[in-house]
Amino acid sequence: MLDINVNLENKTVLITGAAGFIGANLVTELFKTVENINIIGLDNMNDYYDVSIKNFRLKEIEKLEKKSGKWTFIKGNLADRELIDKIFKENRPEVVVNLAAQAGVRYSITNPDVYIESNIIGFYNILEACRHYPVEHLVYASSSSVYGSNKEVPYSTSHKVDNPVSLYAATKKSNELLAHSYSKLYNIPSTGLRFFTVYGPAGRPDMAYFGFTNKLIKGETIEIFNFGNCKRDFTYVDDIVEGVKRVMQCAPEKENGEDGLPLPPYRVYNIGNSSPENLLDFVDILQQELINAEVLPEDYDFEAHKKLVPMQPGDVPVTFADTSDLERDFGFKPSTSLREGLKRFAMWYKEFYL
Repeated sequence: MLDINVNLENKTVLITGAAGFIGANLVTELFKTVENINIIGLDNMNDYYDVSIKNFRLKEIEKLEKKSGKWTFIKGNLADRELIDKIFKENRPEVVVNLAAQAGVRYSITNPDVYIESNIIGFYNILEACRHYPVEHLVYASSSSVYGSNKEVPYSTSHKVDNPVSLYAATKKSNELLAHSYSKLYNIPSTGLRFFTVYGPAGRPDMAYFGFTNKLIKGETIEIFNFGNCKRDFTYVDDIVEGVKRVMQCAPEKENGEDGLPLPPYRVYNIGNSSPENLLDFVDILQQELINAEVLPEDYDFEAHKKLVPMQPGDVPVTFADTSDLERDFGFKPSTSLREGLKRFAMWYKEFYL
């Protein structure tokens, strides 16, 4: 296991995408467990999905019984270079967690501009700021999408990821390449995290489990892609957050190579459940938990609202994380079962919407 070399206590931490699904949960976890932490949250609060969920997350942070520390929220755009420079200059964050990004595979097919702005230009701005205002550790979100249509499973960080099947995936791979070059050139310790299908309460409405629930409640038909033969490595949000928190505290060491020049202090990890679930099984468990939570009636005719359809552009048939590196370096492996995670989602959904 790696030694902790970044103590988060009494530190200033910048978290971008702080009103987002993973970001808000990370802020909450850090305030609950770290003494005297100063967190600056940045989010542009865009309307890619229902902004009321983002506002709900921020309100949960505001009313949190913090262990200790300070919370500052800034509404702003990652692509705004002057704003990013100002945040770094005035606050000098020691740790940066870049979770802000335009997400979604299918949306990238019709709206490429926002992906370049947020995921490429925005991330470049973060890297430049880390260069001019040195940080102890930059942690950033990548994605399982970088594996594209890779046939070899489980997906390992040692596999080549040169064939993205969506613009979203291409921007995430670009983030890894940019981070590597900045780590090499400017000795910036950076760690990329490839997240696998994150789900849970107050999640993203564009994700399948959330969209399915919305449609089932309205009596609409849900479409299950690849005729139900897709498999996804669903990872509960608390497991993702625990992984991010552990990684934050272990920055890659700065070392010189045989040529006397710095070796890039750079790592990449998968964070996934390592247990792919067939979409049909997933939908069946979701239906059961929605009935248990009284979101759907007990006699709901699920078969009448289900349609099997072909694969969509940009999708892949399977995602499956090899997390052996994460287990080796941090003694951690996501373990929340799909049933438990969907149960918690269903209970939250009832409370929030019904």
